[in-house]
Amino acid sequence: MNEALRRWLRAVAGLAEGGATGLAVLPLTPLVAVSLLPPLPAWRRRVVAAAGRLADLERARLARFLGEPAPTGAPGPGAFGYVAARLGPAVLGVLVLAALLAGVVYSSMLLWLWFVAPDDPVTVLSSGVGGVLLLFLAVHGVLAVSALEVQLARRFFGPGTQQAMQRRIDELAASRAGVVEAVHDERRRIERDLHDGVQQRLVALGMLLGRARRHGADADHADELLAQAVAETRLALAELREVAWRVYPAVLDEAGLPAALESVAERAPLPVVLAYAVPEPAPRAVETVAYFVVSEAVTNAVKHSGAGRVTVRLERDGDRLTVTVTDDGKGGADPGGGGLTGLARRVAALDGVLGVASPPGGPTTVRAELPCG
Repeated sequence: MNEALRRWLRAVAGLAEGGATGLAVLPLTPLVAVSLLPPLPAWRRRVVAAAGRLADLERARLARFLGEPAPTGAPGPGAFGYVAARLGPAVLGVLVLAALLAGVVYSSMLLWLWFVAPDDPVTVLSSGVGGVLLLFLAVHGVLAVSALEVQLARRFFGPGTQQAMQRRIDELAASRAGVVEAVHDERRRIERDLHDGVQQRLVALGMLLGRARRHGADADHADELLAQAVAETRLALAELREVAWRVYPAVLDEAGLPAALESVAERAPLPVVLAYAVPEPAPRAVETVAYFVVSEAVTNAVKHSGAGRVTVRLERDGDRLTVTVTDDGKGGADPGGGGLTGLARRVAALDGVLGVASPPGGPTTVRAELPCG
């Protein structure tokens, strides 16, 4: 069952529950309306509080069936306004579901009514075709009423245009600051890698060459020192390539994300299983962040988790790329650690979401959802 069908079935279930609850409170509407007239005695306050609880249930229904995050909502008159306003969509939802049921029944007549009335093809065809048309309209009606319910909830409980704009400005400012901090962290890490790794190798190489020069008269000793210098050169080049890979992998531009991820798997000292289910390439900025999520998660698994196996899965559903990295290590990863914090900042810069689940004893799962739009 694909995701679109699952969403539609959830919408049908949501409309059915919403219709039942909406019609159930219909007789109470006049009572609640009277309770809002000032002043508010104790029994009226209880009625208004009940309306608030009902609004909470309705918002939970929207989150469960229609995929609309349940906002915190205003109590009292605001909650009653929503409960009263959604009576119309509740009735409309019941009618759409009734039309859906009638469409299923009448369209099925194309299959079985021939055996009941074989001498009346006009009735069979008209009933069946009419049922198919009604079914088509009802299917789209389910989506339309669901969208109406979501918009109604946003109207009463969601942020206004100015609030939404201010929230977006705050999010962009925070993500920008996070990106700047992530860049500074990356620079510090590169400097540390160069200082503690490549620079020390080059210093050792220079010392070996100096000693070989001083022992030029002793050919055997000089050859031994030169052999050590050659080995040190290879190690320095390997560490320099590793630093360059962490800065930015050239293969990502040359061969794309799958090849870059295969390189990560090949360089890892433990088995890495790669499942790449992305039918079309994502934007380059998204692929770059996806690469660094996988690379950092695999590096953390190698260094800290004691894992024996890592599984990497990339999937794309519409305009969203999901990256999941799971290891079978000891767990206990700290989402506030330096590496994961830097990843969270990279992901947030693209309006994505990074989640880390690492219970004691494992497994550890790093999951990033990146918008591709």
